[in-house]
Amino acid sequence: MSITPLMPVYPRCDVRPVRGEHCHLISEDGTRYLDFAAGIAVNLLGHSHQGLIGAIQQQAATLMHVSNLYGSPQGERLAQRLVDHTFADTVFFTNSGAEAVEAAIKTARAYHQYQGSEERFELITFNNAFHGRTMATISASSQEKMHKGFAPLLPGFRYVEFDDLEGAKAAIGPHTAGFLVEPIQGEGGIRVASQEFMSGLRELADEHDLMLVLDEVQTGVARTGTLYAYEQYGITPDILATAKGIGGGFPLGACLATEKAARGMTFGTHGSTYGGNPLAMAAGNAVLDAVANDEFLGEVLAKGERIRTRLEQFIGNYPELFEGVRGKGLMLGIKLKVEPRALMQHLRDRHQLLTAAAGDGTLRLLPPLVIGDAEIDEFFDKLSAGAADFPAQDAG
Repeated sequence: MSITPLMPVYPRCDVRPVRGEHCHLISEDGTRYLDFAAGIAVNLLGHSHQGLIGAIQQQAATLMHVSNLYGSPQGERLAQRLVDHTFADTVFFTNSGAEAVEAAIKTARAYHQYQGSEERFELITFNNAFHGRTMATISASSQEKMHKGFAPLLPGFRYVEFDDLEGAKAAIGPHTAGFLVEPIQGEGGIRVASQEFMSGLRELADEHDLMLVLDEVQTGVARTGTLYAYEQYGITPDILATAKGIGGGFPLGACLATEKAARGMTFGTHGSTYGGNPLAMAAGNAVLDAVANDEFLGEVLAKGERIRTRLEQFIGNYPELFEGVRGKGLMLGIKLKVEPRALMQHLRDRHQLLTAAAGDGTLRLLPPLVIGDAEIDEFFDKLSAGAADFPAQDAG
């Protein structure tokens, strides 16, 4: 059998979208799907947001790319807005979440090595995390399935149980540069870090002069009901990686840092050919225009609570399928008693409802943040129908 033109690294399903309308995808054969996956938390404004489309069209007709050899009015504007809305003092733009995490790892190491502490290069990371698919980010993740075939891994990462503050404290040693953690593990199953854990990591970082690095690639940009999830813990990180929703569908990521944390990131230490290109900056600014305000964020929280409340009532009807609901805002997960991919496929193929499977037996719900009551009602209609006719043989 010959290899396919698209390298066969994805187990692609038969859904072949060619068009999007608000919170729906339309496939090649005309089938309409309710999209509660949103490109895995990317299409936060849905698929036909006029503000985002208009900004990209206008910028594409004006200037798409130059290089970072020149000044960037577009990048300066978006960076300033992110600084104004977050803990950060400075921003490095990337094209993806993995690149943003890579930049965060380099920034954390450079902080110590700039001061002459070359032995401090190790980041403490957490089991079942997902930080990306580059060599550094798979090395930062403890999942064996991501490591297979790519040995040797890069040194400099030490794994501890997620939400285990005592374990994190015990792992600190002479080589420790900081912590790298998702406030909510997305791929790991919508596992929400406790307040004690997040506050404790901040205190340990302060006590030992470590960098607290947050991977908010999936939790960031209004997904949890605040612009970034760290706000809900009442703490600030030193460094933060963001991507996915920040471009609304256009490839964009960023590494945010305080002035102190970024002291080692000087001329020539990092770069990106495409990072911060004018087209991406136009998309990012259009996304912030829509989401970076209290009204929008309040609506995300309210919609998340409405869905959570209805889910908690609903799952009691199917105790053989569902165990519980977790998450924040519109980053929700249903813990299942069946294999999540089986239910995900059933909902997709039989009921035209798109969701995302995750670890820890969890079905992820990541709808566009612009969903309304009609889409929420449609979701529950489809979920109810799918639960009712989910075949017992698929439960294994």
